Amino acid sequence: MVSSIAMDLEAYTPEGLLKRQMAGEAVSLSFYAKWCATCLMQEKVFHSFKGDTSVPGTLLVVDYDQSRKVMQQLHVHAQSTLIVYKGHEERHRSGGLTDPLALKRALQSAQ
Repeated sequence: MVSSIAMDLEAYTPEGLLKRQMAGEAVSLSFYAKWCATCLMQEKVFHSFKGDTSVPGTLLVVDYDQSRKVMQQLHVHAQSTLIVYKGHEERHRSGGLTDPLALKRALQSAQ
Protein backbone atom coordinates (compact mmCIF):
# COMPACT_ATOMS: atom_id res chain seq x y z
CA MET A 1 0.00 0.00 0.00
CA VAL A 2 1.45 3.36 -1.03
CA SER A 3 0.65 6.44 1.01
CA SER A 4 -0.42 9.61 -0.77
CA ILE A 5 1.66 11.60 1.71
CA ALA A 6 5.42 11.63 1.38
CA MET A 7 7.84 11.32 4.27
CA ASP A 8 8.59 14.50 6.20
CA LEU A 9 11.64 15.28 8.37
CA GLU A 10 11.45 17.28 11.58
CA ALA A 11 13.42 17.82 14.77
CA TYR A 12 12.35 15.50 17.59
CA THR A 13 10.08 16.75 20.33
CA PRO A 14 8.30 14.50 22.84
CA GLU A 15 5.03 16.21 21.91
CA GLY A 16 5.58 15.62 18.20
CA LEU A 17 6.18 11.91 18.77
CA LEU A 18 3.21 11.51 21.08
CA LYS A 19 0.86 13.38 18.72
CA ARG A 20 1.76 11.12 15.81
CA GLN A 21 1.60 7.95 17.89
CA MET A 22 -1.82 8.88 19.30
CA ALA A 23 -3.06 9.45 15.74
CA GLY A 24 -1.79 5.99 14.70
CA GLU A 25 0.61 7.49 12.18
CA ALA A 26 3.89 6.17 10.84
CA VAL A 27 6.65 7.92 12.76
CA SER A 28 10.34 7.13 12.99
CA LEU A 29 13.17 8.29 15.21
CA SER A 30 16.70 8.79 13.89
CA PHE A 31 19.33 9.26 16.60
CA TYR A 32 21.77 11.66 14.94
CA ALA A 33 25.14 13.09 15.96
CA LYS A 34 26.85 15.64 13.73
CA TRP A 35 30.25 14.03 14.43
CA CYS A 36 29.02 10.57 13.32
CA ALA A 37 30.03 9.58 9.77
CA THR A 38 27.28 6.93 9.59
CA CYS A 39 24.68 9.51 10.68
CA LEU A 40 25.82 11.86 7.93
CA MET A 41 25.40 9.10 5.34
CA GLN A 42 21.94 8.27 6.74
CA GLU A 43 20.98 11.95 6.64
CA LYS A 44 21.70 12.13 2.90
CA VAL A 45 19.58 9.03 2.28
CA PHE A 46 16.70 10.30 4.44
CA HIS A 47 16.70 13.63 2.60
CA SER A 48 16.53 11.75 -0.70
CA PHE A 49 13.23 10.21 0.49
CA LYS A 50 11.53 13.60 0.95
CA GLY A 51 8.69 13.73 -1.54
CA ASP A 52 8.70 9.93 -2.03
CA THR A 53 5.14 8.76 -1.40
CA SER A 54 6.31 5.16 -0.99
CA VAL A 55 8.04 6.16 2.27
CA PRO A 56 5.39 6.87 4.90
CA GLY A 57 5.13 9.21 7.83
CA THR A 58 7.48 11.54 9.63
CA LEU A 59 11.11 11.05 10.54
CA LEU A 60 11.93 12.81 13.81
CA VAL A 61 15.64 13.53 14.18
CA VAL A 62 16.85 13.12 17.77
CA ASP A 63 20.03 14.95 18.81
CA TYR A 64 22.14 12.11 20.18
CA ASP A 65 24.31 14.41 22.29
CA GLN A 66 21.42 16.33 23.88
CA SER A 67 18.72 13.67 24.39
CA ARG A 68 19.96 11.29 27.09
CA LYS A 69 16.54 10.98 28.75
CA VAL A 70 14.72 9.73 25.64
CA MET A 71 17.66 7.45 24.84
CA GLN A 72 17.39 5.85 28.28
CA GLN A 73 13.60 5.52 27.97
CA LEU A 74 13.90 3.82 24.57
CA HIS A 75 17.05 1.81 25.39
CA VAL A 76 19.12 3.45 22.66
CA HIS A 77 22.84 2.93 23.18
CA ALA A 78 24.38 4.23 19.95
CA GLN A 79 24.07 7.01 17.45
CA SER A 80 22.71 6.09 14.00
CA THR A 81 19.90 4.09 15.63
CA LEU A 82 16.62 4.07 13.72
CA ILE A 83 13.32 3.17 15.39
CA VAL A 84 10.15 2.90 13.28
CA TYR A 85 6.64 2.99 14.77
CA LYS A 86 3.11 2.62 13.48
CA GLY A 87 1.24 4.40 16.23
CA HIS A 88 2.68 3.02 19.46
CA GLU A 89 3.80 -0.28 17.92
CA GLU A 90 7.52 -0.57 17.26
CA ARG A 91 7.92 -2.13 13.82
CA HIS A 92 11.68 -1.85 13.27
CA ARG A 93 14.88 -1.05 15.15
CA SER A 94 18.38 -0.98 13.70
CA GLY A 95 21.73 0.68 14.07
CA GLY A 96 24.21 1.73 11.46
CA LEU A 97 22.16 1.11 8.31
CA THR A 98 23.30 3.25 5.38
CA ASP A 99 22.10 1.27 2.38
CA PRO A 100 19.25 3.28 0.78
CA LEU A 101 17.14 0.19 0.03
CA ALA A 102 17.55 -1.18 3.57
CA LEU A 103 16.62 2.21 5.07
CA LYS A 104 13.61 2.50 2.76
CA ARG A 105 12.40 -0.98 3.71
CA ALA A 106 12.85 -0.13 7.40
CA LEU A 107 10.73 3.03 7.05
CA GLN A 108 8.15 1.16 4.96
CA SER A 109 7.67 -1.33 7.81
CA ALA A 110 5.29 1.23 9.34
CA GLN A 111 2.79 0.84 6.49
